[in-house]
Amino acid sequence: MGKYFGTDGFRGEANKNLTFEHAIKIGRYLGWYYGARLNRKAKVVIGKDTRRSSYMFEYALCTGLVASGADAYIMHVTTTPSVSFIARVDDFDCGIMISASHNPFYDNGIKVLNGNGEKMEEEVLNKIEDYIDGIGEVPMALRDKIGKTVDYVAGRNRYIGHLISLSKYSFKGVKVGLDVANGAAWQIARAVFEALGAKTYVMNDNPDGYNINTDCGSTHIEHLQKFVVGNQLDIGFAFDGDADRCICVDEKGNVVTGDHTLYIYGLYMKERGKLLNNKVVTTVMSNFGLYKALDKVGIEYDKTKVGDKYVYENMVQTGNRIGGEQSGHIIFSKYETTGDGIVTALKLMEVMLAKEKPMSELAAPVVFYPQVLKNVRVKSKPDAQNDPDVQAAVKKVADELGDTGRILVRESGTEPVIRVMVEAETNEICEKYVDSVIEVIKAKGHIAE
Repeated sequence: MGKYFGTDGFRGEANKNLTFEHAIKIGRYLGWYYGARLNRKAKVVIGKDTRRSSYMFEYALCTGLVASGADAYIMHVTTTPSVSFIARVDDFDCGIMISASHNPFYDNGIKVLNGNGEKMEEEVLNKIEDYIDGIGEVPMALRDKIGKTVDYVAGRNRYIGHLISLSKYSFKGVKVGLDVANGAAWQIARAVFEALGAKTYVMNDNPDGYNINTDCGSTHIEHLQKFVVGNQLDIGFAFDGDADRCICVDEKGNVVTGDHTLYIYGLYMKERGKLLNNKVVTTVMSNFGLYKALDKVGIEYDKTKVGDKYVYENMVQTGNRIGGEQSGHIIFSKYETTGDGIVTALKLMEVMLAKEKPMSELAAPVVFYPQVLKNVRVKSKPDAQNDPDVQAAVKKVADELGDTGRILVRESGTEPVIRVMVEAETNEICEKYVDSVIEVIKAKGHIAE
């Protein structure tokens, strides 16, 4: 991760850690970089979520792009995966999404995508960061070289058509609940499901600039659970602020996580001979219950570091076709280069309709193991992580758990914290083993004052 850009873009509180000056400079550099490299006007597509500050960042990015000679195509309020899709299929040089995903309204972010709709290469991000810090000059475009802005709502409509085309089945007669989190999917999700014939019941679809993710969406799934049961719906889907994640609720009100989705669709692919390499891609935070369920049906798995970036890198390198995170960020490489919450929902609907089974039955084989995760604030993450006595304590727990659970000790990417996590058959076992490792960290003097 760089100084400003993390694994999911440049994030921060609007006008505090992330300012309109940052946005202008990002636009200035990208407009110049692609124009100079390609020896023509750069062509950049921009989308945003429903945060009040997203308008400010949209205008600032456009100002920077146009001043550097690029043409900025504005999709307005739309999802992150839609910008990825349009950047790829409409031959844009790059795409920019303004969103802080599942964060509260006062945060925002700028995510830069390349012309393939993938997260921008580190090399380019590092050059943008240098320019933000005053290293290097970018010339102003003059006269007929100055760029323009283009209203590109047509791109959003094209994306909606793409989503509708992915479904192999009519949803007629299916009662579907949608929690759109007062976010980027608030119009798109309803349009897609209604076009496919579903009887849709939509909640949290009245964005006001401040209520995105507020007690709603995939991070507050309890509301959709009640909504599905109360309205006797067949299934429900909740998205986050930029709709790259999807958490499902079955007809009984049970939560169907990203781990369940990997199992359900991975098995569906295997049964049809579509699961290349016979593998799904998970992160180290997937639940032990997922691995036990995959073992039973003979599906193998790769484990990556936490972050959809690492899941996608694995998929590119290996040719694996499905991967994702427990949070509901799922990538279907046949259709996309990033996670898409609405695509995930459509794919779960496909399995349910193809197998003519309720979602509760499809998800039942994945039985989650209890999990205890504790954060330990330390003086030095590497010193604590690499301490021989700490490593010995972790190995002892792993040996004692055997195939009945697992332990994971990892450094936080954003805080001076070591995370100690144990999954086992009971909460009591988890607590005991987590505390045993933390005691060693304390005894060795690694705890921060």
